[in-house]
Amino acid sequence: MKPYSLPDDQGHFGQYGGSFVSETLVHALDELKRAYEKYRNDPDFQNEFAYELKHFVGRPSPVYHARRWSERLGGAQIWFKREDLNHTGAHKINNCIGQILLAKRMGKPRIIAETGAGQHGVATATVAARYGLECVVYMGSEDTRRQASNVYRMKLLGATVVPVDSGSRTLKDALNEAMRDWVTNVENTFYIIGTVAGPHPYPAMVRDFQAVIGNECLEQMPAEAGRQPDYVVAAVGGGSNAMGIFHPYIDHENVQLIGVEAAGEGLDTGRHAASLNAGAVGVLHGNRTYIMQDENGQIIETHSVSAGLDYPGVGPEHAWLKDCGRAQYVGVTDEEALQAFHDCCRTEGIMPALESSHAIAHAVRLAPTLPKDKIILVNLSGRGDKDMHTVAERSGISL
Repeated sequence: MKPYSLPDDQGHFGQYGGSFVSETLVHALDELKRAYEKYRNDPDFQNEFAYELKHFVGRPSPVYHARRWSERLGGAQIWFKREDLNHTGAHKINNCIGQILLAKRMGKPRIIAETGAGQHGVATATVAARYGLECVVYMGSEDTRRQASNVYRMKLLGATVVPVDSGSRTLKDALNEAMRDWVTNVENTFYIIGTVAGPHPYPAMVRDFQAVIGNECLEQMPAEAGRQPDYVVAAVGGGSNAMGIFHPYIDHENVQLIGVEAAGEGLDTGRHAASLNAGAVGVLHGNRTYIMQDENGQIIETHSVSAGLDYPGVGPEHAWLKDCGRAQYVGVTDEEALQAFHDCCRTEGIMPALESSHAIAHAVRLAPTLPKDKIILVNLSGRGDKDMHTVAERSGISL
């Protein structure tokens, strides 16, 4: 089976994916699947989606040659896909536009979401305001502390932010609460999942909405760099920014795909969020994939300096790409990501999100090992304004 033909009708990517949910959600997921199948190729839907991406989000986002940094490293040429320049400051808005247009057509007046770093929450609150819909965002209380500015942004946009105090008080727990809300309010509520995880059809649907990233690159790289890249590198938590840029390149066999997970304090410490590098196959949040679990199948608490990567699972398509060898997955530690963050600020005048800094760190590690005529394309998935307090705290600075 070819990669681009996945998932199958039941949402399976090989052994991964599927839909493992309570009976109370089966109807809601079937309704969503029917709506997506109806509208995904509908010209009116696609035209409205394209219009919003252009006039509201500001697409296409440019590709950018990090020339000074490339010269300094002395190896391959590093290019950025500038998703940080989108409205709201990250790739998350692409998917939220697509899902809000579905919600509108399905007659759902209430929108819920989960968020870790807050960018998906901000994007959801933004599109809900754009269309005049009620919005509730669940966020782990630890993340509300780390991302206080994004909490305030969501409230300014009219959303209700619900802190979640259970478990590790991070993204996993926020997603649990959002699922409970959806079960309770399924008739009038649309759940905008922010990543390529969750039960079918979410992994494929979110991927398809985010594939605008890679589709733009397919046109932009030959025009700007003279050809397609040799490597495409992206950070992987749940994995939507990575799938968005990977998917259009899957059948370009000469392009190597590299996902970068949060190695936290080191893969050997247990204090990380690298489920593809150090996890095992299990079921989490409605799909089978690689997850961080103990010998009894209990979810292990994860750690990353980046709130958006602090998740104990990964999208099922990434699990399949790993197993079939089409993509490689590596780890980058907190310290490596922080160093890349500072270096990117001072070398290129671009402040990347800490999530994106993980991908940049691997590109910086890889570039000097390659000839100067090689090209590494990094998905710079978001800007770092939201991470100022975290970076300052790690640097011993009080803001």
